[in-house]
Amino acid sequence: MTQTEEKFLEYLKRKNHFEQMLGLVIWDARTGAPAGGVTQRAEIMETLSSELYEMTTSGDLKDLIDELKKEQEQSEILSRAIEEAEKAYNQNTKIPVDDYLAFVKLQTNAEVKWEEAKEKNDFEIFKPYLQEIVAFKKRFVQYLGYEQHPYNTLLDQYEPGVFTDTLDTVFATIKEHLIPLIQKVIHASDQPDTSFLFKSFPKEKQEELSKSFLNTMGYNFNKGRLDESVHPFAIGINPSDVRVTTKYNEQDFRVALLGTIHEGGHALYEQNISEELIPYGLASGTSMGIHESQSLFWEKFIGQSYPFWEAMYADLTTFAPAQFKHVSLQDFYFGLNEAKPSMIRIEADELTYCLHIILRYELEKGLFEGSIEVEDLPKLWNEKMEEYLGIVPSNDGEGVLQDVHWSSGDFGYFPSYALGFIYAAQINEVLKQEFPNFEELVRTKQLEPIRVWLTERIHQYGAVKKPKDLIESITGGGIDPTPLIQYLTEKYTKLYRL
Repeated sequence: MTQTEEKFLEYLKRKNHFEQMLGLVIWDARTGAPAGGVTQRAEIMETLSSELYEMTTSGDLKDLIDELKKEQEQSEILSRAIEEAEKAYNQNTKIPVDDYLAFVKLQTNAEVKWEEAKEKNDFEIFKPYLQEIVAFKKRFVQYLGYEQHPYNTLLDQYEPGVFTDTLDTVFATIKEHLIPLIQKVIHASDQPDTSFLFKSFPKEKQEELSKSFLNTMGYNFNKGRLDESVHPFAIGINPSDVRVTTKYNEQDFRVALLGTIHEGGHALYEQNISEELIPYGLASGTSMGIHESQSLFWEKFIGQSYPFWEAMYADLTTFAPAQFKHVSLQDFYFGLNEAKPSMIRIEADELTYCLHIILRYELEKGLFEGSIEVEDLPKLWNEKMEEYLGIVPSNDGEGVLQDVHWSSGDFGYFPSYALGFIYAAQINEVLKQEFPNFEELVRTKQLEPIRVWLTERIHQYGAVKKPKDLIESITGGGIDPTPLIQYLTEKYTKLYRL
């Protein structure tokens, strides 16, 4: 290792320590920190973010990057670390520090106002903060520059290499196939009895159930924990400290159970990244779409599959024996996989899920191309819900205010959810080819070979492999919605006897 590389890694180590501290503050803020401390937390986050900003834009870092680029021989890991550091430097040096720090402070205050607005079902409370956030992000796009469409710059922060032209085509194909299929399902004569789902299931028992299922998935509680939050999330402080949160609904246990499996999929990714990547700042998911593919693979292709419940139904009944005493496995499976338009994205079934994402994508794209204003969002949101799913929110809380993402300025993030579902279907298709006994492994709770395969092909690489290269290495091609469309069509045609 050269002296320059040693200095570079020491620089990245210090930066990583500040990132971990910031992650802990974020986790604490979302898992029960007192509301009265929001002002001090905002200042702490501003200080930590300021330090990180200075590290990312330091002239010393630029000198190290330039010096390392002159060296002839570099490992793949070091080369990617240099590339990522240079990309962050180039992006952040274009944004004035005062604007950046003001935006960080706005994020914290905006999230508090979003929570208040959501609780009161009143978009007007949150609107001025969202208008300011959008104005900041538009200004940042101008600083950074863009190709073809201003929204592309935001997409690149979450899913490098995927732009609006690709999304427009892929999402149009999904709408073309799924909207008619959803209508057929809605009007099918054979509908599931779901009354057993909405019985009282005590929170304490749901927590035990969630922990049990995380253990079955292979989540390492020695390197993580499960907490409660308003909006479920997983956060990787480092590969040895990866935390999961969920949301409990005592009248619908699926919210916590499927939410926990979903976030557990994210956590398995983070826990199984090679620790040798930590010094290089690459111990994270390579993109939001790839990250989401892991959570959706576990939630949808494992957690909502018939073989999984052949294995797990008996376990479920031990936590709520009265609720499932007279419910057969087949009836449970049909009820669990009911396809029915719903207001809330995180509670949406897998058949309607992508339409929730496409709605958000179209609104975000409109905001940044100037065809939509913030004040138009509630009305347009409701119109698109009616067009795509045939339902209209009764208030802002179950409509435009339901997601936390906009309060953080995370525009460009939502498409990653749909891309993740597409990737997950592609990965599932390859897994079933490589494991002819895939369903038997799931049916007998032998999930470890599947988790190991995911670690070997995806998790261990962290951010070393770019998303495009990773998907190509697994599937032999790029983004393809066909496996997802086929999976949903086959599953729901069979379930509803269409």
